[in-house]
Amino acid sequence: MSFTKVCALDDIWEGEMETFTVNGQDILLVCAEGGEVKAFQGMCPHQDIPLVEGKFDGKTVLCRAHLWQFDACSGKGINPSNCKLAEYPVKIIDNHVYLETEGIVPEFADS
Repeated sequence: MSFTKVCALDDIWEGEMETFTVNGQDILLVCAEGGEVKAFQGMCPHQDIPLVEGKFDGKTVLCRAHLWQFDACSGKGINPSNCKLAEYPVKIIDNHVYLETEGIVPEFADS
């Protein structure tokens, strides 16, 4: 695997989310409650709305368009529950966030 340096760990604090373009893909970084950094596809699988335009409470990512909700630790859909966000492997090295994008394809919902 080839990890790409995305940002400093201090660029995303607990309870925050931010979008980065990594290897041509829009990636949503979240720092979930407890401080774990996770990386998901940056667009809602419903209608390609940027998730960073929504809300994040440290546990749940909420899309602004149709209020779809996703678990910030797993990317699994909460409402509706039959969808999910593609997740990207994350490494923290020397206080920087690195991601692997190879072989990860964004998810799209049927509904």
